[in-house]
Amino acid sequence: MRELHLAKSAGFCYGVRRAVELAESAASSGTPCVLLGHIIHNQNVVDRLASLGLRTVESPSEVPEGCQVVIRSHGESRAVYEALQARGANILDATCPNVKRIHQIVSQAEEHGRQPVIVGTPDHPEVVAIAGWCRRPVVLSGVEDLTKWLSGDPKRRELPLTFVSQTTSTQKIWEDCVKKAKKECTNPEFFDTICGATSKRQEEAHQLAAVCDNMVVIGDRKSSNTKRLTEICREVCPSVQQIERAEELDWSRLAQAEVVGITAGASTPAWIIKEVCDKMSDEIMEIEESFADMLEQSIKTLNNGDKVTGTVVAITPTEIQVDLGTKHSGYIPVSELTDDPTAKVEDLVKVGDEVEAIVVRVNDQEGVVTLSKRRLDVDKHWEEIEAARENETVLEGVVTEDNKGGVVVSVKGIRVFVPASQTGLPRETPMSTLVKEKVRVIITEVNRARRRVVGSISRVIRAERAAAAEKVWAEIEEGKHYTGTVKSLTSYGAFVDIGGVDGMVHISELSWSRIKHPSEVVKVGDTVDVYVISFDTEKKKISLGMKDRSQDPWTVFTTTYQVGDTANVRVVKLMPFGAFAEVVPGVDGLIHISQIADHRIEKPGDVLAEGDKVDVKITDVDMENKKVSLSIRALLEEGPADEEPAEDEE
Repeated sequence: MRELHLAKSAGFCYGVRRAVELAESAASSGTPCVLLGHIIHNQNVVDRLASLGLRTVESPSEVPEGCQVVIRSHGESRAVYEALQARGANILDATCPNVKRIHQIVSQAEEHGRQPVIVGTPDHPEVVAIAGWCRRPVVLSGVEDLTKWLSGDPKRRELPLTFVSQTTSTQKIWEDCVKKAKKECTNPEFFDTICGATSKRQEEAHQLAAVCDNMVVIGDRKSSNTKRLTEICREVCPSVQQIERAEELDWSRLAQAEVVGITAGASTPAWIIKEVCDKMSDEIMEIEESFADMLEQSIKTLNNGDKVTGTVVAITPTEIQVDLGTKHSGYIPVSELTDDPTAKVEDLVKVGDEVEAIVVRVNDQEGVVTLSKRRLDVDKHWEEIEAARENETVLEGVVTEDNKGGVVVSVKGIRVFVPASQTGLPRETPMSTLVKEKVRVIITEVNRARRRVVGSISRVIRAERAAAAEKVWAEIEEGKHYTGTVKSLTSYGAFVDIGGVDGMVHISELSWSRIKHPSEVVKVGDTVDVYVISFDTEKKKISLGMKDRSQDPWTVFTTTYQVGDTANVRVVKLMPFGAFAEVVPGVDGLIHISQIADHRIEKPGDVLAEGDKVDVKITDVDMENKKVSLSIRALLEEGPADEEPAEDEE
């Protein structure tokens, strides 16, 4: 044996450490106290506590009335708590906070009409306790049990199922069950309740075992998590030995190994690990110091307001569990993750991510620390907001609410008030239209002491529009095409925004057809393709066109009709001397008053009305001036072709 490596996460987890410390404190109080069941799965620890005067009993009926009783780290059922309370016992609850949380999940699931499904070893004390918080628990050891249970009654697939896991289970067992349930069940929900410390310990053991010739796993043989560690190590290491104490070491196997790794279950105390290390290495001080540093870090005290860094170990619909490397279990409620109401948790953090947060509340009794990433971010963002005010930097945010005075924009988790006059909206437009929209603002006022920030959206719009306009004027040329937005309509045309600059499309340039108003072709808000007809950089005027120049109406007319042809036309305008009619879009012909009827009329309106469609004969085409003469009279005088004479005329 030349190298010896100790896993960083070897030994007590925070839940076990808290339970043992609570028991030791009770033993030193001088008040009679008993342990209900083995406080943890380690006989050496139980024997040590017994030497301190803490007797172990197996049921509530054995607890002397009025005596203190320590609930073990695995937890107990609701019925046990009720029995102890009935005996007047003073309960010292050492249940692991992670296990306590599972009790709440399954209990609330049943209250909401859901069926709790517990994935774990059925006879394990932790699983028995979890089941004791349900009226109709389903306990499954793995995916095979789940398959059999679902096959037992097809209706079970349609039940609202709530899945939880034993804290010391492996990710593979849990993920196999989740995959199966997602595939076959119609209404499942999942809470990955495997302890983050357990997952981390298992991952470190796997990585360490992969580079070692021999692995030593220290822990009680009844300990579920120690058994899991041994199984995981055996997957990648050729030689693994599980021991409870140093005297069980197989020295013949160690002597043949170049690299030896050591890990320990969550119920293994530091003094046993050090005992094993003492036996295995001549470099005892180096190992002891390394372990001492690790131990010091694990029992570090946390206070409200402390800034901490941890690793995300689990994500649920309501909170993010964070491993802080201490005896505490860290939780970030979803509401304390971000101030962005549109953000999704899965887009912000993932298991394995390192996050910074601030301690909001410490519950040493339960070993739980409530954290806030949002509040820490807000403190950082105040500095960014102040810098943005100085530098006039444009920031992005989401409008969260509106009121009579303006709107509130969440920028980096900070409320920024934008007065109505600075929203950039027309007066008649409700400010509620901005709610939930992403906007760009410039900060105009900051008062950190009063937590007041004022901003402007319109200033950003004006600045961006000015920059866009400058670009348009720098690059504009006749014939250039733009995609624009119709901003307003008048009787004589439409104004189109082509990117910071408005140009005017005259009514005659909207369509080849004769129209009375631009609204016949476009409406405000339409996206249109336009081209530059002319522009004046000094007067800042642009004339735009929309008609397709490639489709010349005169060419269409001359290739379709010739003198003598009959055409069905639409009357578009009446004049004292005649009527203009559209032959094809963009080409009108004149029906002179003398050609409207086969008899004398006073005015065209006596026979025709605008919009009428009539048949005419094309009597003349002036190619040079592009004028067309039409006649209704010519068709009337011709009469029906091959008309037979009437009988009385013979």
